[in-house]
Amino acid sequence: MTTLSAPAEKSTAVLRLGTRASALAHTQSQGVADAITAATGHPVELVHITTEGDRSQAAIASMGTTGVFVTALRDALLAGEIDLAVHSYKDLPTAPAPGLILAAVPPREDPRDALIARDGLTLGELPAGSKVGTGAPRRVAQLRALGLGLEIVPIRGNVDTRLGRVAGSATGPGDLDAVVLARAGLSRLGRAGEITETLDPLQVLPAPAQGALAVECRTSDARTRELLGRLEDSRTRACVLAERTTLATLEAGCSAPVAAYAEVAEGEDGPELFLRASVTAIDGSDGVRGSSTGPLADAAALGRALAEELLDRGAVELMAITS
Repeated sequence: MTTLSAPAEKSTAVLRLGTRASALAHTQSQGVADAITAATGHPVELVHITTEGDRSQAAIASMGTTGVFVTALRDALLAGEIDLAVHSYKDLPTAPAPGLILAAVPPREDPRDALIARDGLTLGELPAGSKVGTGAPRRVAQLRALGLGLEIVPIRGNVDTRLGRVAGSATGPGDLDAVVLARAGLSRLGRAGEITETLDPLQVLPAPAQGALAVECRTSDARTRELLGRLEDSRTRACVLAERTTLATLEAGCSAPVAAYAEVAEGEDGPELFLRASVTAIDGSDGVRGSSTGPLADAAALGRALAEELLDRGAVELMAITS
């Protein structure tokens, strides 16, 4: 007589997902948590982690380090306090973290920048002398380079705080005429309706990996790696790899005035990457731009080649300009 063993019970262990406590980080992380549960059946709980970037109100460019929103999450991962972490991909240092692996890059949101201006104005409609707030040196440099005579004001804070500084906004009296934020964050928070203009990349090229999320876990955690792999979007990963390889080859951090944006288009032999990148002097006085096209499998090589072209054209000298 043959005895049949009972089927193994499906594991429903709760996965602990580390996230910053800001509204945007929480929303992004909850979206990933819901996707994990939908794809695998595993419940996920969010664990709030406070990072250096959350504690400080200093301008990012003045904090003297990369990864200010990342280190505490990675430390919690390595200590086994959480099983995975969700990052805004553009916040990650370009160097890999020993013991951790980027297990999934989910589909990307619209990576373009967005203007939220008083009276529904577009960038071109803002009068000379208008005060425009942004915390990113890349945006500062590119907005100045447009030659519109705008006064660029450095700002920090969460989305509500930034939007509240726009004159006539629903959340405050405001001291600015406009702010520039990532469209992806506004969309994830359900606030895309407040955008007065989505900026064309020909005007303001996005940051490397803007709009993309990075889901990280321990390299040794094979079970979690397999589960997270079900969220992977290969085209998004290829685009972001090209963009961030450009950044890394330029030896620039997330606070440098470097922009890179890759898109997938259909070529004669199948899908191709179209990569654009720029380096702009922070005072807007000069800049270099370039583009490259190639197969998705060559994403890293495309990024390196385009960065080397920009270096040959004076990118290092442009990044050294500080005012």
